[in-house]
Amino acid sequence: MGLRRPGALIAASVLDCDLAALGDEIRRAEDAGVDRIHLDVMDGHFVPNLTFGWKTIEAVRRATALPFDAHLMIAEPGRWTDKFLDAGCDSITFHVEVAEPQIAPSLGRIREAGRLAGLSVKPGTPLASLDAYRDLLDIVLVMTVEPGFGGQSFMADVADAKLLAARAWLSASGAFEVQVDGGAKLATAAVIGRGGTDVVVVGSALYRADDMTAEVASIRAAVDAARRPTLGDA
Repeated sequence: MGLRRPGALIAASVLDCDLAALGDEIRRAEDAGVDRIHLDVMDGHFVPNLTFGWKTIEAVRRATALPFDAHLMIAEPGRWTDKFLDAGCDSITFHVEVAEPQIAPSLGRIREAGRLAGLSVKPGTPLASLDAYRDLLDIVLVMTVEPGFGGQSFMADVADAKLLAARAWLSASGAFEVQVDGGAKLATAAVIGRGGTDVVVVGSALYRADDMTAEVASIRAAVDAARRPTLGDA
């Protein structure tokens, strides 16, 4: 799974879609031109919300050939890593704030399976918390809202403080991509783009749009326009 086009990729978060028709909602996002599907898994412990697990992901894997990008907001990712791999996730990101002993082994298992491994940082968590895992990472996911619920307001100060710093950190390590998750929409696209972001996770702005195809195109164009001066994209 890689950057198939110049500029940023759009990942559709299904958190705010009609979960009763999840397969159809995934296909709708694919038809609208998104690049991958972002799956927010919450356990009611690490975050105060419950969503779905690997069985649901396994059930909808056949709905699309787009990459599945799992974001595990769960207290014990190490306990369940193999289940999400078996369910067909192409990348798995979990939070650096979980109990430390499970982090390195889980990242290693994800990479051994030939998938992309990532760590996410909450708004208040410094990027320095990732230093011990530099050689195990393909993805850094910067949260620009507190994890747990969709539709929250974008934290521009966090984006400004962390996105370019994460890009420099990853470039030094040879890791693959910077993702941003939380409050992404057309009005926040310029901040996201000037941070050099590779993957923009967009949820409510897509699933509440009157025209999802137009919304995907508008957000992508705005991110790329701001991204070009930062990274020199063609």
